[in-house]
Amino acid sequence: MTRKPVEFQLLTSDSGNTCEIFPLPTDEAFLKELLTYIFETYWREIVFGPMIQGGAFEFQCPNAPTKIKLFDGYLTVNFGNPGTHFHICIGENKGSPKKPTPGELQRHRKTSQAEFFRNLDGSGAPVAWGARFFNGKGEQQMSIFFPSPFLTDEQQIAEKPDWSRLAMWKDLSWRYLCREPDPKDRSGTRFSHG
Repeated sequence: MTRKPVEFQLLTSDSGNTCEIFPLPTDEAFLKELLTYIFETYWREIVFGPMIQGGAFEFQCPNAPTKIKLFDGYLTVNFGNPGTHFHICIGENKGSPKKPTPGELQRHRKTSQAEFFRNLDGSGAPVAWGARFFNGKGEQQMSIFFPSPFLTDEQQIAEKPDWSRLAMWKDLSWRYLCREPDPKDRSGTRFSHG
């Protein structure tokens, strides 16, 4: 069976920034595989955390995950240091037999929207790449920013684009979107954000 490439949808944010969205499945098995692959393979390269109006939380992994497990709908990524872990609800959170999670709360907590994205500059050239996840009420659970050719490992503006930093985007685009490398990814000249 031949897979068809996932097509993007154009989205303009409240602040007027334009983004291309590539929808992803939201079933528990897919999200577990995707997040495990990203954190085990690319832990050195990603920046992650929730991005909400008025707040941006950008974390880098201290080391490779020591354990990734799924329990009661929550995927836990643990880095082995005391307190260094996070949880994201990607499946059905049933609760305990004595205290089951109400159905409405289950739907609120669980990832209901997952997507890869490319943020575009004013000319329509990609300047940032990543993945983001939203719960059942459309609240952002987490963004994962992939390496950008316009930023250094320290998240500083690069003197000139390093196109090799698109390797993660190319890998994930092929693996999960069935998309060939896109020349548009190399059309930008500098980093910008809204």
